[in-house]
Formats: sequence, C-alpha cells, structure tokens
Amino acid sequence: MELRQLRAFIKTAETLNFSEAAKELCVTQSTLSQQIKQLEQEFDTSLFVRNSHGVALTEAGCELLPCARRTVGAADVCRERMDDLRNVLVGNLNIGVTYSFSPILTETIFTFMKKFKGVKLNVWYKPMAELMDMLYRREVDFVLAFRPSVAMAGIESHTLFQNYLAAIVSSSHPLARKESVGMEELSGYSLALPSKGLQARNALERILDRHRYDLKINIELNDPNILLDLVRRSNLVTVLAEASIHKESGVKAVPIDVPESEMVGCVHTLVNSYHKRSMQEFVRLLSESLAVKERANAWL
Repeated sequence: MELRQLRAFIKTAETLNFSEAAKELCVTQSTLSQQIKQLEQEFDTSLFVRNSHGVALTEAGCELLPCARRTVGAADVCRERMDDLRNVLVGNLNIGVTYSFSPILTETIFTFMKKFKGVKLNVWYKPMAELMDMLYRREVDFVLAFRPSVAMAGIESHTLFQNYLAAIVSSSHPLARKESVGMEELSGYSLALPSKGLQARNALERILDRHRYDLKINIELNDPNILLDLVRRSNLVTVLAEASIHKESGVKAVPIDVPESEMVGCVHTLVNSYHKRSMQEFVRLLSESLAVKERANAWL
C-alpha cells in the first residue's frame, strides 16, 4: 500500500468520477485507474462499483475511506512536522549549562524564544561533571561550559570565547583598584570560594597545585549567585571566571596574574552526533550575543 494509491482512492471516492479525480491529482486517468486497481488487488476486494450509470463505493470502499483519510492525514502532519523542524518552528532543545555560564546566557534565551516561538527550551544548570554525564546519556543536546583541563573521550569542544580566572571583589574593595592580582597577594585576603568540583574552583586548584600557595578559605558554596552577594556585602574575595559577573553591579573582576588563569568557553557535544537545527541556531545566536562578543573582544 502506498500513499499515492490512498490519495487516488480518496479523491475518486470524493468525486465519484475517475476523470475528475485524475485531473485534480494531475495524473492521467489510466494512472489513477492502475493505482486503484493495485489497492483492490492488495485487499483482494473491489472498492468501487463501476457501471454505465457511474461510480459508487462498495461496502469495502466505505470502510476503507475513513481509514485512508486518517493515514494520509497523519502522513501530511508528519511531513509538515519535519518541515517545521527543518525551519526551526517546533521541537525541543535540551541545554546543559554550568553556573559560570548562566549570566551570559539570558540574552540569547530571550532572543531565541522570540524568534523561534514553537521550540521548547529545557535548560539544566549543574556542575560540569553532571552535565557531561547527561550529555553521554543524550539527555541534553549540548553543554555550555569551560574547556576541561583534560580532554574527555567522545566529546568535541567548540570554542566560543576566551576568558580568564579572576578575583571577584566589591567595587569598594582595595583590590578593585588593581589591574591584576598575584597569588601571593591573594593569599592575604579572606576568601569565599566555589565548592570543589565547580569549574572555577577546579581551575584555581590546578594553580595551587603548581605554586603551593596557602589560602584563607572562610566559606565554600556551590552557588555563584550567593558568592557574589557575599562579596558585594563584605570584604570577602571569591574566585570565578570573569564571565560570571556579566551585568552584575557592585562587583569587579581582577585578573589573577598567572599563566594558568586562562579559561576557554566552549560548546560541548558528542563526537559525530546529530546537531539539531534548533541547536545550530541557538549557538549562532549565542556567538553573536553582546555577552560573548565582549568576552571575545577583550582578548583582541
């Protein structure tokens, strides 16, 4: 059974005229008759009564008609759905985002939702390790995070922007007047740090492993927003990626003056995975966003 045969049957059933049905379907009458005949042979029954007075549906034809309409209708919906997906009009886009990336994502989310109203966004904010597990399980389409220090098997990392690890302080803090800060000077301040396992903390730990500085850690938190609020209200210093304070008021990012402070913002996907059109559009909008362009221009 083929869709073209069902379409021929439906149109003939609606017109009860082989010549008119063939004309509306833009086929010859012999082609239409052949398609109907093939259906009748497959079902081993007559679908039309043909005589000198005209054409009428048989009992089998009456039974088939609603089924044929549902089948062709479902096929049309399927084609429309695929066309919509191709044009990014429908579907789901599942995004994994580390906490450090959240401030630079808001602009793109609003732009995407305005442009592609039929696409549902599902966004998860988690530590990178959890997000990568979700990516391996294909629970997210891609992950936005800084590049890990060691390449991960089966993962492709596409660079979005260059960034750096910074000491984040209140605008009134003594460090806020500096262009950069060394690790030795940083060790003289009380710190509120992101919890171990978060990317900024991992980057800081790698620096500490190489240079053996002792830091005064007063508090550890897994929520950068709370860390920023603590810093804003006190003389505490935290260490985060500079991108973490995008559009944040009352705080300043002071670059940490060590070679290992560079952090690369990336889109992470599975190797050789299928990339949805909606994902391609989202990443394009993100790369063109003011937040990402500011990060990119800072390294020019």
